[in-house]
Amino acid sequence: MKNFTVERLSFETLSVLPGSWTNQDYLELLRLLEFDEAGEIEPAELKAMCLMALTDLEPTEAAQLVLNYLFADQLTMGQVENLAHQMLTEKLWEENPQLHQHEGFFKATQLLYEAYNGKFPRAEAVQFQVQLTAEDADSLALFATQPEAPLLRLLAPGMPDNTLLKRLFGEQLAGGSFPEAPYIIWQLRTIRQDAATLVLEVVGSAYWLDDFKYADTYAATTQADEVVEEAS
Repeated sequence: MKNFTVERLSFETLSVLPGSWTNQDYLELLRLLEFDEAGEIEPAELKAMCLMALTDLEPTEAAQLVLNYLFADQLTMGQVENLAHQMLTEKLWEENPQLHQHEGFFKATQLLYEAYNGKFPRAEAVQFQVQLTAEDADSLALFATQPEAPLLRLLAPGMPDNTLLKRLFGEQLAGGSFPEAPYIIWQLRTIRQDAATLVLEVVGSAYWLDDFKYADTYAATTQADEVVEEAS
C-alpha cells in the first residue's frame, strides 16, 4: 500500500462534458440527417445547424439517430428503440446497467437536452482538481498507466461512508481488481507534477463522484490493480 495526502483544490458541476462533441461529430450527424450541403457549413455554425436539424425529428427519432451514431454496432435496433424512449424520462448515464456505456448516454442526453430545450433530463457531471502528495516519490508511478483504480481508492476516503461508490464498489476499493474504474472516471488530465506531488483534473458522473465536494485534506492509501501473470 502507498501513502498519500489528498487535497481537493476545486469542484464544479457540469451539464456538458468538455470536448465531448466536435465539429466533425456535428458534420457526421448532419450527414445522417441527410442535410444537403452539410460540408459547406461554416465551422462556427455546425453545432447550431445540427441542433436545428435534430429538432425536425420527433424527440425519440432524434434519440435513435444519436444513439446509433455513438454506439454504432454495440446496440441492436430493438435496444436503440427502447433506449430512445427511456431517454425522455430516465437518466441512462446513471440507471442503465451497462456501466461502460454511461459516458455515451451522458453525451447523447446532453446534446438532446440542448436541442429540445429541456424535453430530455438535464445531465449532470462533476469536474474537480485534486492534489496527491506521495510519502514516497516513487509511489507516483502508480498513476503512469491505468490510473483510475488507484485514484478512486484515494478519492473514496474523502467521501461519506454512505456514498454510492463505497456501497456498490467497497470490495474493489479495498483492493484486487477494479475493472469498472475507467467507466466511473470519464476524463483524467494531469495538471502538474513534480517530484512527490501530482495534480489531476477529474471529470465523471455526479452519480458516483458528487460527494467528493465535501472532501477536506486527508491521508489515504492506495494500490494498483492486481495483474494476473499468464503462464509462459
